[in-house]
Amino acid sequence: MPDPAIPDAWADLPFFQRDLPGIREKLAAERRIVHPPASQIFRALELSSPAATRVVILGQDPYHTPGKADGLAFSIPQDFGGRLDSLGNIFKEIQSDLGAGRTRTDLTDWARQGVLLLNTALTVAEGRAHAHAKLGWHALTREVLGRLSGHPRAFVLWGNHAQSFATAITGSDHLILKTAHPSPLSVHRGFFGARPFSQINAWLKARGDTPIKWTDP
Repeated sequence: MPDPAIPDAWADLPFFQRDLPGIREKLAAERRIVHPPASQIFRALELSSPAATRVVILGQDPYHTPGKADGLAFSIPQDFGGRLDSLGNIFKEIQSDLGAGRTRTDLTDWARQGVLLLNTALTVAEGRAHAHAKLGWHALTREVLGRLSGHPRAFVLWGNHAQSFATAITGSDHLILKTAHPSPLSVHRGFFGARPFSQINAWLKARGDTPIKWTDP
């Protein structure tokens, strides 16, 4: 696959010189189709510069179904038409939490409002969930969280995997939300009813910041 372009606003992170060359070699040797396309691997970072990021939502790895991954955690292209799984449960919580619904599966509008939708692995092999979990992407996740720790932000850690990165968040005055993952396998263990979206907006407003429009744009 072609080499993904490094996002300018994050290019000074050590990961891009130290770790990315090795990951590129492994991706080049991958015989299975890789998702998302190379042009979208760093899309989350391209849409959310450090200065613009107000909220971080950590995902695990991209969808491994053809046409479903778009480079943003939990986001699905609007014309996909298949099962929503975790995203469908996120929509149910938005409705319950805010009293208004969302149907748009493409979450680009969240990213443009300062929500970094970052997967902890930025690639996956088709049909093989977590196939690239040990490729080395976790180093980038930790560096991104470290960079963003210098200013108060909201960090959303759904599930044990995302919560394992909490040690990379330093400093104080952050809002850190930890609940079960919205996956159908775990959603009833504490995700439903956690009200993360209203909590984030209340925290932003208390800081004099503009709330996020989580419902349809």
